[in-house]
Amino acid sequence: MFKFGNPEYLYLFFAIPVFIIGFIFLNIRKRKSVEKLGTLALVKRMMPELSLKRSYLKFWIVLIAIGFGIVVLARPQFGTKVEKVDKKGIELVIAIDVSNSMMAEDIKPSRLAKAKQMLTRIIDERRDDKVAIVVFAGEAFIQLPLTPDNQSAKLFLETIDPNLVPVQGTAIGSAIDISMSCFSNDSDIDKAIVLITDGEGHEGNAEEAAARAAEKGVHVNVVGIGTNQGAMIPVSEGSTNVKRDTQGQPVVTKLNEEMCRQIAKAGKGLYAHADNSNSALKSLQNELEKLQKKEIDGIAYSEYDEKFQIFAWVMLGLLLLEICIFDKKNRIFRNIRLFK
Repeated sequence: MFKFGNPEYLYLFFAIPVFIIGFIFLNIRKRKSVEKLGTLALVKRMMPELSLKRSYLKFWIVLIAIGFGIVVLARPQFGTKVEKVDKKGIELVIAIDVSNSMMAEDIKPSRLAKAKQMLTRIIDERRDDKVAIVVFAGEAFIQLPLTPDNQSAKLFLETIDPNLVPVQGTAIGSAIDISMSCFSNDSDIDKAIVLITDGEGHEGNAEEAAARAAEKGVHVNVVGIGTNQGAMIPVSEGSTNVKRDTQGQPVVTKLNEEMCRQIAKAGKGLYAHADNSNSALKSLQNELEKLQKKEIDGIAYSEYDEKFQIFAWVMLGLLLLEICIFDKKNRIFRNIRLFK
């Protein structure tokens, strides 16, 4: 990809024709002044060292250099630039429920969409943390290993949907255990798990897994998403058709809030209920802010890399060349037709 950092300077190219017209006008006046002394051929014999072609060449070199200067001012940028930066943060593993019940729309636009919006905000505001992503339904697996690259974390987050885990269910215990495997062995930095789920179809052993994490100093924070009244589950995102049981009745999914609270308590973390407001996000941010931070190596990606230096060097080379070309002929270039 290619762009200019200050494209407004490109309008200066409209001045180029003005320079050309001015140069032509001055040369016409100069020629008329010379013709007052005699014919041009006679003046050339009187001043054999004078070279009109050299003056033309010098003008075009300067004009091209001005063009490169305008490009420098416009700051051309393309490609990507990777920079190592020092960050001071924590290690954070996000475990997100992708079971079919997360497609319910009792939380707008849906439970899963709301969860992804919340997590994107968390990643944006905690850009100094290392982040990993775990997805789970009937089983759990690592979607993104622990990384300081928050942009990649957001990209992976956008791709999450129920099709990632074909086995249905809510294996929260497995999700916590796999989240624990994502952390580094560094004992000087605080670690936390953010678990987002509706608790539907919970398969047990989650409290035990949360307690094991807490014993190792890892806080397990749980965000319960959904409502106690519940909602029907669309067969696909945006579909008006809903999932039905074996008797043909619509399946209603409800938030298992009590179970979510118990997991958070066992994990010595925060429980927050995610509704259509931002209260859960604020509570979670405040809880994570309490953790001990440590300087960690990070990688920052800038979408565009500055490339004006190339054009600046070309401009400088052209100006030096123009300085080295004299208006008068010299012995070095006497036999080169271009400079006569």
